[in-house]
Amino acid sequence: MSTNNHHFCVILAGGRGKRLWPCSRVGYPKQFIDFFGTGRTQLQQTFDRFAKIIPTENIFVTINDEFAPIAKEQLPELPDDHFLGEPVNRNTAPSVTWACYHILGICPEANIIITPSDQTVINDSVFHHDVKEALDFVDGHDGIIAMGVRPSRPEPGYGYIQMGDHCPCGEDNLFTVKSFLEKPERDFARMLMDSGEFLWNTGIFVSHVRHMINHFKKVMSPVFRQIEADGKAGTLDDETKAVWEYFPLFPNLSIDYGILENAENVNVMLCGFGWADMGTWHSIYEAEQKCDGDNVVLDSDVIMEDCKGNIIKLPKGRLGVFNGLEGFIIAEKDNVLMICPKGDSSAQVRKFVNEVQMKLGEEFI
Repeated sequence: MSTNNHHFCVILAGGRGKRLWPCSRVGYPKQFIDFFGTGRTQLQQTFDRFAKIIPTENIFVTINDEFAPIAKEQLPELPDDHFLGEPVNRNTAPSVTWACYHILGICPEANIIITPSDQTVINDSVFHHDVKEALDFVDGHDGIIAMGVRPSRPEPGYGYIQMGDHCPCGEDNLFTVKSFLEKPERDFARMLMDSGEFLWNTGIFVSHVRHMINHFKKVMSPVFRQIEADGKAGTLDDETKAVWEYFPLFPNLSIDYGILENAENVNVMLCGFGWADMGTWHSIYEAEQKCDGDNVVLDSDVIMEDCKGNIIKLPKGRLGVFNGLEGFIIAEKDNVLMICPKGDSSAQVRKFVNEVQMKLGEEFI
């Protein structure tokens, strides 16, 4: 597929990955782990996917500064200045703002696609088509495109975008955004899916770089007012330095809320590539191929008898023997073994992480 040199990609790789604890740790989060024994980590797989569409020299990674050495080691294809280190965690909206300013200084007419680093795509050829269509659209239109897919199950761990009217531009698969719901209860998620009006939010957004910056100036205006009052917003270099200097002042705001609940002129694209967020044990279980008994075994050595509906991840060199177990997460890493009901596990795992941290400290987190 041909590429266009004013198309850019920003990979968001700054998360802590607590929902996949204990395998994802504070010092070595999920995006740097080869969870599935493919030989490539989630960060590397995301890079591979977009390197087929976007020129390598136009791919950037936002990362917490302490993890920059890991990311650079895993992606030697990228020069050091393509890893945009952040001094503190401020969620994804400030990360995107920082990346947009950096890219603006390189290519003022850039179109950008923003993507999380912990997803899987089922159909690469359809994905390429949908991404190219979105980039071509923002080439000639102001606005932001959120890429959505039809839900295949009532998943409580995802965000949902309600489609409104067809976009006035005339594209059949573009709709206005009527509402946005984040992580509904399972029964409510089933209602959303059955309505046919809601799509899963993939967290992938496409826009012209100037439009994206102007949008976040409105959403996070107090910080930008402070930057401008201090005289830090002159040249593009000054603005880039100011974003870095004032990064700790940015609110803890996700790009999903920052765009879907605050932006004007946002459309959602109905995409057909098949998609899953690999950020929780439950979502990995739902997305991965099942073996006997509807179990999911992630690159682990196990012997199972009369077991059903479990997800298992063990360290190399460890053998697990299980009998009569149904609907559990069994995950072990270093000094922690976790066994808990699978259910809608995200909130439960976060509770465990917080409790262990308070009682036992960082050693087990």
